[in-house]
Amino acid sequence: MFETAPGGGAERIWGVGALCLAVGDTLAARFNPVAVRGEISGFSRAASGHCYFSIKDAGGQIRCAMFRRAAGLLGFTPRDGDSVELRGRLGVYEQRGDLQLVVEHLQRAGQGALFEQFLRLKERLEAEGLFDPARKRALPVAPRGIGLVTSPGAAALHDVVTALRRRVPHIPVLLVPAPVQGAQAPAALVRALLQLYALTQAPTEGAPAIDVIVLVRGGGSLEDLWAFNDETLARTVVQSPVPLICGVGHETDFSIADFCADLRAATPTAAAELVCAPRETWLDALQRLELRLGDAVQRQLDECHLRLDQAGARLARPSLLAQREGMRLSAMAARLRQAMLSTSERKSQAYKALESDFPQKIQSALDARRQRLDRAALRLQLLDPALVLQRGYALLQTPAGELVRSVHQAPPATPLRARLADGEIDLTVVPPRLL
Repeated sequence: MFETAPGGGAERIWGVGALCLAVGDTLAARFNPVAVRGEISGFSRAASGHCYFSIKDAGGQIRCAMFRRAAGLLGFTPRDGDSVELRGRLGVYEQRGDLQLVVEHLQRAGQGALFEQFLRLKERLEAEGLFDPARKRALPVAPRGIGLVTSPGAAALHDVVTALRRRVPHIPVLLVPAPVQGAQAPAALVRALLQLYALTQAPTEGAPAIDVIVLVRGGGSLEDLWAFNDETLARTVVQSPVPLICGVGHETDFSIADFCADLRAATPTAAAELVCAPRETWLDALQRLELRLGDAVQRQLDECHLRLDQAGARLARPSLLAQREGMRLSAMAARLRQAMLSTSERKSQAYKALESDFPQKIQSALDARRQRLDRAALRLQLLDPALVLQRGYALLQTPAGELVRSVHQAPPATPLRARLADGEIDLTVVPPRLL
């Protein structure tokens, strides 16, 4: 039995679940939606896709749950120790009575403004064509030297050097150190790249010929990698006279320098692996070439030995060579005689054919010409003026023998001579009589 509270009212008795629900409703009405900044602790992802972790700072800790739908929208992989900002709904998990924050959005601390700045710069440089794939170049198959830009105290340098020593220890590497984090990092990185650019165009004595440049940095938050989102650095990367590989952060990290480089590597170690094929690959290729060269030389030697043996055999028994050449000469002489006989026989047959056809062809030609002559004589006879005179016509001539073709040639009293078919008559022109 509960005692009566002072004032005469009975104290309310809560069920555990009801109390948790009431507390949750009160928290929701008072705080939700809530935004919190803190450090991730105990992050885990269940097989269902839900994420569970705690958010803490120096003054306290809150358990958080992020369901699969919201977790699928994450742009990075949360890790313990990450400083983050989140938005969600504060409530009470009734089964355990724990205060719980259901996270609806999670981002790295300070990422919002920086990420917006990153997106604006990315959009502007992309519109200018700095990310155009057509501008990017293929890596050299076998570089003579590698230029490296990174911090001398960074773990990325150790990773790159270790990978290069393992894969291509014969290729010299020139390190130009530069800080990769902080306010001074962008300018220092630009100076380091420009120094390498100058060496690629005018190598100094003792310096290796640089055919490819590697720009690397280990992983970190967006703020840690911000130096590689500098516009001046991006434009300097684009100006590289040789292919440039950028390996900044982890696989999920992207920077403006990554987009501007000729090739982006997921990690610094990946950049070192991409810069050149391992030495074993080249040694295998050289061994295969050596085998092919040896086989080719051996074949040439075998052919030379065979030809030498054949020449030696001929020199050792010159009578065989003379006999063989004599046989060839006899065969050629027989072929020549046969050819001459065949030619003579063909010519003889041709002459006989001409001899038998000659009289007939001559007679045919004479007959054809006689017929042409008869036709010509007939045409000439038809043109004879005597035939015209036989039809009653006459030819008038002046005493000088000129033909009279017009009355104007024969005025009155003009003597004329008329030629008829059977003789000639002398005439005198008289004036015409009037009827």
